[in-house]
Amino acid sequence: MQPMPKITPCLWFDFQAEEAVAHYTRIFRRSRVLETAYYGDAVPQHKGRVLTIRFEIEDQPLLALNGGPQFPFSEAISLSVDCADQAEVDRLWEQLSEGGAESQCGWLKDRFGLSWQIVPTALTRMLQDPDAARVQRVMQAMFTMTRLDLARLQAAYDGV
Repeated sequence: MQPMPKITPCLWFDFQAEEAVAHYTRIFRRSRVLETAYYGDAVPQHKGRVLTIRFEIEDQPLLALNGGPQFPFSEAISLSVDCADQAEVDRLWEQLSEGGAESQCGWLKDRFGLSWQIVPTALTRMLQDPDAARVQRVMQAMFTMTRLDLARLQAAYDGV
């Protein structure tokens, strides 16, 4: 067994952890469940139900917690996914937004309420360009989009 990472984001679900982890591990090709823990005698009303699932998606360790309805997700935290190309943006966008809600600038909420940023890797390079005019054009183009369109971002970057 590999050593446990020092920091692991914990995602609090309203007793949907198993469904969410199954969903995420179907979507991301490099993903796996590492371990599952169950409620015991200390919480008799949930004894035998899944408490936590430790899992990885794309080498990112995560912990899913079946905690109840007290703490829903908000946009204050999101998972940002760097995508190699438009095909990956499109695939992840379609699968993660199904049953959820699309938002602006590459953000979406999945059907569990978790916010994701689906971002082509090239966008980071464009936004780090020392040419302020290029960066401004890319930002303006991005502000008009929900799902990010790499060709349109590249055209804005190129001034076309």
